[in-house]
Order: sequence, then structure tokens, then C-alpha cells
Amino acid sequence: MRLLIRLVIVLIILSGLTAAGYQGRKAWEKRNRPEFRFAEITTGDIQSVVNSTGEVKPVLSISVGSFVSGPIQELHVDFNDTVKVGQLMAEIDPRLFEASVKSDQATLAIRKGEVQRVGAELKRAEADEKRANSLRERGAGFISQVEIDQVKYARQALEAQLLVAEAGVAQAEASLENSQANLDYTRIVSPVDGIVIDRKIEPGQTLAAQFQTPELFTVAPDIRREMHIFASVDEADIGMIRDAADAEKRVEFTVDAHPDLLFEGSIKQIRLSPVVLQNVVTYPVVVSAPNPDQKLMPGMTADLSFQIEERKDCQRLPNAALRYFPEVELVREQDKYLITGITEDELDQPDQESAAEKTSAAEKRTQRYVWVWEEPTLRAIPVTIGIRDSKWTELVSGDVKVGDRLVTAKK
Repeated sequence: MRLLIRLVIVLIILSGLTAAGYQGRKAWEKRNRPEFRFAEITTGDIQSVVNSTGEVKPVLSISVGSFVSGPIQELHVDFNDTVKVGQLMAEIDPRLFEASVKSDQATLAIRKGEVQRVGAELKRAEADEKRANSLRERGAGFISQVEIDQVKYARQALEAQLLVAEAGVAQAEASLENSQANLDYTRIVSPVDGIVIDRKIEPGQTLAAQFQTPELFTVAPDIRREMHIFASVDEADIGMIRDAADAEKRVEFTVDAHPDLLFEGSIKQIRLSPVVLQNVVTYPVVVSAPNPDQKLMPGMTADLSFQIEERKDCQRLPNAALRYFPEVELVREQDKYLITGITEDELDQPDQESAAEKTSAAEKRTQRYVWVWEEPTLRAIPVTIGIRDSKWTELVSGDVKVGDRLVTAKK
């Protein structure tokens, strides 16, 4: 009887110890259970964009210069003034050019007087020759052949002098036109309708145009109607930008001067002139934007987002779930090769891939994995993804659905 009691007591003690050990193990496992952050699969819109920066510039900038030299006598326009075609903008001291015009006018008058003088002598020589020929017709004794030759050659010489005098008139007229043109150039006028966005001269400043044409003003036409943003796009993205241009996708951008405003534009031109800087190739892309309120000013820096693709009401994964990479001890046995191992196929890959292999590898980039918690380990689920934005990625296919919670990080 005592033996039976002892056995019962021993069994009770062993059962208590076992239960206590089990409860302690459960408590230890609970204390050491990994904790994760989760995000759900949702439905919504996704916009794929390419971001870039650019400089705001006028559609057209006209440099207004001076063809002649001299001190600036008067300025008629200033920064931000609106000008019309032919409007007087500045005047250069015209006194030297006016004197040159008067001198050439006097020279022209002299040349014209010389033409009249030679013309009168020519008429007299023609009359002398006519009388000599009349006398010759009456008889050989009235005038000798020598005298006839003299009046003949005198007339021809005067004809030549008349040609020279007339050429002198033409030369004097050309010189006068040149002097008059230089005088006219002392009046700097606007070649277009626009706004003066730069003025590079001051009253009294002397211009020297002998070696190069000095730039006086910069006039921007149509600045109230349209502005251009010149963006630099990486060569890896230029294909998507071309597709967006063909599809007439919009471009959204902001400027630091108006951070609360969102501006819109359109792709006007993709230039085929690459810019190489430190082995990085970019292409200039010109974006056209309306500017009715003149809030876009030349020289501003714009942060652009080129709209590439858009999905409406699609299933979408949080980007954080695609970026999560778990520790190997947290992954179930079947999925550990995704973390630790390299498959034999991967070991057999050549050191250098062909163009076809690179294309195939690019297509495989749409195949990704997400992780779900199935206590006590993580399970990998393959998914096929599409376009993405800054927060979401399109779910094309996979054994997940809206509302499923995906692991995004370990706490």
C-alpha cells in the first residue's frame, strides 16, 4: 500500500515538473517570439513617374545688340518693361555719325556736279565733231584729217570721263547709305514684341563694337503665354519618356517660389543631343507649360514628374513588403534557399551575359517574393508585379488577395 502511495506521489511530482517545464517553455517562446510590422494588400490607383529637375527658360530669348560704337546717350526701357516691335530702347551719341552723313552728302553733291561738268564738255565735243564732219563732207580742203581725229578722240575721252564721274556718284551714294545706316544704328529698337528680361548697359557707358557686337538687352517674346523647362533625363529612362510623349502624357512640376502650387505641362521635344558628364549620359527634354499669371520666371529650378503609366482600381502591394528580406532562422525550411543558397542553375550561369540573356533577366525582375507569418516561421509567396509609385506596386498575379497582411519589417 505504501509503495502504491509512493508511486502516485512520484507520478504527481513528475507531472507537475513536466507541466511546469511546458509552461515555462511556452512562456519563453512567447517572450522570444519575433514581432513584425505588417501592411495589407489594398486596391487603388497607381501612377508610374520618372522624376527629374530642370531650368525654366523663355520660349525664345532675343539678344539686342549694337552694330556701332559710342557712348550711350539715353536709355528708354528698363528691366521688365514691355516693348513693341520697332520701339526705341536706347540711343547712342549720334554726333560723329551725323557728321559723317553730312560729309558724304557733300561728297555726293561734288560728284553730281562733276557729272554735269563732264556732260557739258561732252556735248561741246560732240558739237565740234559734228561741225568737223560737215566741213569734211564739203571738201577735203576745208579741214584736215588730223583735226577730225582730234575732235573725235576728244569726244571719246569725255565720254570715258563721264562714265568715271557717274561711277563716282554711285560710290558717293553708297558711302552716304553706309553713313546713314550707321546713324540709324545709333537708335536701338526692339525687333520683337516682348518683355525686357535683362539689361546690360548703363547711361554714359561707351560701347566698342569693333571686334564683336555688344549685347545690350535680352527680350523674351510670348513670356506670358508659354515657358519652357529644360530637363535632363537619364539614358535609362529616356525610352519611357519617349513612350510618354507618344501617348501625350502630362508632366507635373513644382518650383521653390510656389511650393503650394502644382504646375502642368506637356513634353514638347526630346533632343537627340546627349550630354556626357562623368560617364553619365543624359538627354535634354523640353517641357512646355502655360504661364498666364507669370508665376514661372526665367532661371527657376523645377522638380518634374513625367507621367509614364497609370492603373485605376488595381490590386497593389506596399513597396516595403517587397523590400523586406528576412533572417534565415525565421524562414521555413522549404524557403531557406531563397535566403542562403544559390541554385545549380545560377552556378552554371556564364560570367558575361549575352544581350538576349540580359533581356530575359530584365523580364524576370517582375517576379518577386513577399513574406507572410505562419507561426512559427515566415513563408515566401511568389508574386508578379507591374508598375510602381513611391508607395505602392501593382500586383499582377500571386497567391495573395486584398486584405492579406504582408510582413514589411521586424520590430
